[in-house]
Amino acid sequence: MAKVLSINTSEKKGVIKNSVAEANFLEGKGIEGDAHCGLDDIKQISLLANESVNKMRAMGLELTAGAFAENITTEGIVLKTLPIGTRLRIGDTIQEVSRIGKECHTGCAIKQQTGTCVMPTEGIFTKVIKGGTVKSGDEILFI
Repeated sequence: MAKVLSINTSEKKGVIKNSVAEANFLEGKGIEGDAHCGLDDIKQISLLANESVNKMRAMGLELTAGAFAENITTEGIVLKTLPIGTRLRIGDTIQEVSRIGKECHTGCAIKQQTGTCVMPTEGIFTKVIKGGTVKSGDEILFI
């Protein structure tokens, strides 16, 4: 079963996000109160699989959910294989995959330590098609 392991937000861009029990997702904008909310039509929500984070943990890094500034840390779904346009029901929301991967920003501490980072190749972005509440532990369904 694919599920939400953690929801992560921050008030500032460029910092590790903190886990929250639940969040309000705004249609066409992102997570209410998150630094990235409303800034980008394509990259409203970032998702990264815990399985991807585990690859970095295997290199000796102690990482918590949100360490890659992802909004949703997932479990049980191979995100990087989802085609753009795939629709997901996550909690009360409907989200659509809008981008696979991203450019790593300069000065990424994880990449400096290890020489690599999983977010640029294994993270994905979604657009919020229908807003609502998402909670840690919610199931992720294909629709």
